Amino acid sequence: MCGTGAALITPATMSILLHLAGPEGRARAMASWTLAIGVGGMLGNLGGGLVGQFLSWRALFAAMVPLAALLATAVAITTPRTPRSPHGTLDPAGTLLLTAGLLAVLFGIIEGPAYGWASPRILGVFALGALLVAGFTAYARRARRPLIDPRVFVTSPRLRAGTLGLATGFFGLFALFFVNSQYLQGVKGYGPAVTGVAIVPLIVGMALVPRLAARWTSYPRPVIGGGLALIGLGLLGASTADAGTPYPLYACWLLVISVGTGLSMPALTLTTATSLPAHQTGLASGLGTSARELGAALGVAVTGTALAHHPDLAHGMGPALRTVAALVLVATALVVAGYGRAKVPAAGRTEARTPTNTPVP
Repeated sequence: MCGTGAALITPATMSILLHLAGPEGRARAMASWTLAIGVGGMLGNLGGGLVGQFLSWRALFAAMVPLAALLATAVAITTPRTPRSPHGTLDPAGTLLLTAGLLAVLFGIIEGPAYGWASPRILGVFALGALLVAGFTAYARRARRPLIDPRVFVTSPRLRAGTLGLATGFFGLFALFFVNSQYLQGVKGYGPAVTGVAIVPLIVGMALVPRLAARWTSYPRPVIGGGLALIGLGLLGASTADAGTPYPLYACWLLVISVGTGLSMPALTLTTATSLPAHQTGLASGLGTSARELGAALGVAVTGTALAHHPDLAHGMGPALRTVAALVLVATALVVAGYGRAKVPAAGRTEARTPTNTPVP
């Protein structure tokens, strides 16, 4: 249920912010949106660490109930009404096909080490996933109002590059999230409260850099390429950490990753959200959210699979993060190449017109 709530909130808040900010204020709006995520992450880590240290873990979930009620009330009172699209519709068949296909691929990645990559079970699962995704593509091309019309990726190079960049960034970040707390607690021996404080450098860049990056929105290629490259290089640096690594050195690598995230994510989010016509901002925002979630799931799956080949985290963290870093840097080159072929439109304009049957959420 928490994941469902997050999936509803993230694209909606982004779409509303872009609508209210207008063409000239979009870059600042995305910087503020990223800042809010960074501050929320920092408070969540600090609060979670303190609760884990001094209270029951159940207290953390209990505290969210009144907080969520308070925030929901504040949103209902303060958020302006925006026009509702008359074209929004559900697509149960498309949702089922795409979700089942992605789950099959993730299952294959996670269980590959246990059953063997060449085992009939794993090969069959990958084949099933590919078949389901292909089935979704064929279905979506014929459906009147599909969940996602695949042709939007053909007509908009910026959408392709932006969604790949978002997936790449979250792939690297969630690979780190998967091992970071385990490393600090299990290898370095920190308690929950100290671990919450030790994670703060990972949030600093996300909170401070977006405002600076907003000034360079006219040059997305170097900003996005540089930011994603910093994520990859930071992961390579973090892969050298072991029990004897001084925390200040490890914190420097967290800060590098954080700065890369703060540079690239606002520009990627803005690129994706404005890559379709204005009346399809909700669709573009949803595609960006889907790319982030898919990248996060793949990051955890790939990291867990790499760790499964080693006896413990201390021995497996380095190879796992190096594998992820290499994939991030390769994907970064593809993203930069995609932006190199895409024309950056003037503020407030969109890049491409989409097919007439493209869904409008």
